[in-house]
Amino acid sequence: MALFQWDDSLSVNVAEIDGQHQKLVAMINNLNEAMKQGKGKDVLGPIVSELVSYAGSHFATEEAYFNKFKYPAAASHKIEHVNFVKKVTEFKSGFDSGKLPLTIEVMNFLKDWLKGHILGTDKKYVPFFNANGLK
Repeated sequence: MALFQWDDSLSVNVAEIDGQHQKLVAMINNLNEAMKQGKGKDVLGPIVSELVSYAGSHFATEEAYFNKFKYPAAASHKIEHVNFVKKVTEFKSGFDSGKLPLTIEVMNFLKDWLKGHILGTDKKYVPFFNANGLK
């Protein structure tokens, strides 16, 4: 069973962003599956790198819409993005150097952060984005 299941409760009613969120969920699940199978650093490393890169491009998408529509809560939302990227970059550096193993605690952090961010912070922009024609 996957670590993280996508369901309609996670939808932000914006097809592009929902698709990106689904990809992030799939990437977390792929990373978790590779970890559970005992895959080596040569397999896990590229998955972690792709996750970090894709999260950054996803955040850029959301932030472009914040700027385009002048979303009033953009500043605090962007701070959450910055903090996540910083945390995951630290994790990646530790993993790459062999000082931080990939553990279920790390996987749960990724899952819990993404789920909490979507259900909490991202859900707040849904009415604003939808009112500006973004669906």
